[in-house]
Amino acid sequence: MNKKSVAIVGYGNIGYYSLEALSEAPDMELAGVVRRAGSLSKKPSELEGVNVVSDIKELGKVDVAILCGPSRSIPETAVAITSLGINTVDSFDIHGESLWNLRQKLNESGKAHNTVSILSAGWDPGSDSMVRILMQAMAPKGITYTNFGPGMSMGHTVAVKSKEGVKNALSMTIPAGTGIHRRLVYIELEEGADFSSVEKAIKTDAYFAKDETVVTLVPSVDALLDMGHGVLMERKGVSGKTQNQLFQFSMKINNPALTGQILVAAARATFQQKPGAYTLPEIPVMDLLPGDRELLIKTMV
Repeated sequence: MNKKSVAIVGYGNIGYYSLEALSEAPDMELAGVVRRAGSLSKKPSELEGVNVVSDIKELGKVDVAILCGPSRSIPETAVAITSLGINTVDSFDIHGESLWNLRQKLNESGKAHNTVSILSAGWDPGSDSMVRILMQAMAPKGITYTNFGPGMSMGHTVAVKSKEGVKNALSMTIPAGTGIHRRLVYIELEEGADFSSVEKAIKTDAYFAKDETVVTLVPSVDALLDMGHGVLMERKGVSGKTQNQLFQFSMKINNPALTGQILVAAARATFQQKPGAYTLPEIPVMDLLPGDRELLIKTMV
């Protein structure tokens, strides 16, 4: 089998679990890991023997890059890497206009450089988006409620950690039902930091501005840390003219582990698409799996 060469760009929680998922993929191999220059001397044990660099150009041939940095860094990073002729996948988690604008930007870059990008390929947006679309196809009229948690939100946690004066942070998503959520944010502060200023910066951030947010100062964030998360999606609607159809989809997960697995599956799927940019629901589900297409159809459909 001609294995595809994969680079992991960024090495936090998502990078770690992407490496795990990649190690189990029969059709892909690791080219190396790209980290900030200041992190190169701090090599964790699982990266022993791995080519760790500060610039993807140092890795030689790379077919696809899994982008594991913060969502707000993805637009710049993805465009720069596609301009090198390398496919990209990411778990950009900012819904709405920001996601659409990124798709447009990467679509333009992909067509110019003959590359494929699959964006927002986490679990929400990502695999949950696929389920929501399927539910709507099953009952075109109706309402779908997506209830997250209770659990750690990686994107929200990273956003809090970026605030000046924050030493460590954890953002928990608590479902209130019918798609309404509370954000419980726990922080440790740098010495001399003002809690009121930090609290205001968090609550006015776009990640938190639309939800009830409670910020609590704690002596140790690590003592609270649990990467578990979950989702319950419910749709009540109409199939044809038949009322009262009710669908439910639920899961309890390790947040970054599932994200890493979906990113690896999406990396595989980039090689089946025409140049441009795609969200995960635009990808045929068979393209996410390794193996012979005919056998998959015979055994799974």
